[in-house]
Amino acid sequence: MAVAVQEQIVELLGLPERGAGAPSLDRIEDTLTAGYAHALALEAERRRLELRLGEVARDADSRNGDLADELRGLAARLKSADRELVRLRALLGTLRDRARTLRSAASL
Repeated sequence: MAVAVQEQIVELLGLPERGAGAPSLDRIEDTLTAGYAHALALEAERRRLELRLGEVARDADSRNGDLADELRGLAARLKSADRELVRLRALLGTLRDRARTLRSAASL
């Protein structure tokens, strides 16, 4: 879903702002809503990963086996979520500005 939402935003931003081929304000707002929902889901996933990292680190002494793989995996997933969230927020900001412009033009 993450890639799909980001691809939709990039597609909308690639369309003309006005005139033929320009997306409707409704389409932009629907995409913004989906994007914000995904950003919230990513933030929740980041929080779960951070909590799990803490649990693994805290319980390292009492667990048998090699925890390095799990720690590396969790850290990689956290970095990936961070990168995706930064990119998504930037795209959402640009699309939000486009929606604001369209709303202003519609009220004139």
